[in-house]
Amino acid sequence: MAGSSTRSKARKRALDILFEAELRGLDPLLTLEERTAAADPPVRAYTTELVRGVEAHSAEIDARISDCLAPGWTLPRIPRVDRNVLRIAVFEIDHGEVPDAVAVTEAVQLVSELSSDESPAFVNGLLRAITAGDVRRTTL
Repeated sequence: MAGSSTRSKARKRALDILFEAELRGLDPLLTLEERTAAADPPVRAYTTELVRGVEAHSAEIDARISDCLAPGWTLPRIPRVDRNVLRIAVFEIDHGEVPDAVAVTEAVQLVSELSSDESPAFVNGLLRAITAGDVRRTTL
């Protein structure tokens, strides 16, 4: 992520924390606390805001994502990286100060770097449906 913005780096770090917490079956806030205490690398304020926001609004965020999935698809079926990137983006769309287009672009960029070849199109389509309030169904 050379040359990426401070917020982009904070999103990546939030993804790392959410991914780790889910993988380990831990509360994301506990994982955030551990990573903040370790400070290696330091946890940015925006990372903290994202992790806390995703956790505070998790039921609402997961429902918004699930509402745009194709029949037969469930949230657990989405790859872990994609699922957590979507959660961050939906939090930013619903509760953040960045324009929706920025949240979508940043999410697509993250999965482009960290997930499968199909992930950017999937994440883009799902987030576009969410931002449009569209009920189209999106699959991988």
